[in-house]
Amino acid sequence: MPHNTAKPPSRSPILANPSFALARLLYRRLLARLGPQFWWPAQSPWEMMVGAILTQNTAWTNVEKAIANLRRRRALMIGAMARMPRRRLERLIQPSGFFRQKARRLQTFARTLLDAPEIFQQLNGRRRAADPAALRGWLLSQHGIGPETADSILLYAGKYPSFVVDAYTRRVGQRIGLFQSSDYDDVKAFFEAALPRQADLYNEMHALLVVLAKRFCTKRRPACRECPARGLCRYGRAGTKGVP
Repeated sequence: MPHNTAKPPSRSPILANPSFALARLLYRRLLARLGPQFWWPAQSPWEMMVGAILTQNTAWTNVEKAIANLRRRRALMIGAMARMPRRRLERLIQPSGFFRQKARRLQTFARTLLDAPEIFQQLNGRRRAADPAALRGWLLSQHGIGPETADSILLYAGKYPSFVVDAYTRRVGQRIGLFQSSDYDDVKAFFEAALPRQADLYNEMHALLVVLAKRFCTKRRPACRECPARGLCRYGRAGTKGVP
């Protein structure tokens, strides 16, 4: 995942005619049909941050294996991870793929946070940042932390209202007809303008979109007839013809 590549949210054409009401209706429909998702699945804010880095370019099932290895070896505490031999960490997180690269990122991040306890407290929910945008900028300046990882840490560990965008979010949003852009900042800006600025709501909406994409709105052969968003979706109404 590239780092330090974010740009300020743009005033793109998608924001000129946003379907804010449809986004809110979609949230209510998914929550009613799928229920609360209780994300992020982690036992501590630091574990959540570790998961956000490990999930880069891999499936969550692989991350779960790596997290289980770390937990068994009592290596999920920030101090332990910062101090352990790099090769040992690589072996523990090998199931997540790109394990050498990720081990370096994790240890660099852990050591940086230990040297910056105030920032660590702002990220783990113990202290509120006066300027969350500056905190996001700090995250993006760290090696291996891109927009999606930064927003995941802010939202799920720090409880800041910073909407997370991933491939699932783009797919569902484009098919339903909320927007056509695939640009990270455009899609983030859309949801942050369409929905009340509440961390818990952003948390739930992102989780619901991921579940919808995995169970129903799959990349190939989506299950439109069984989809909880049926009736709201432009893709489903068009019979999947001529719609991305």
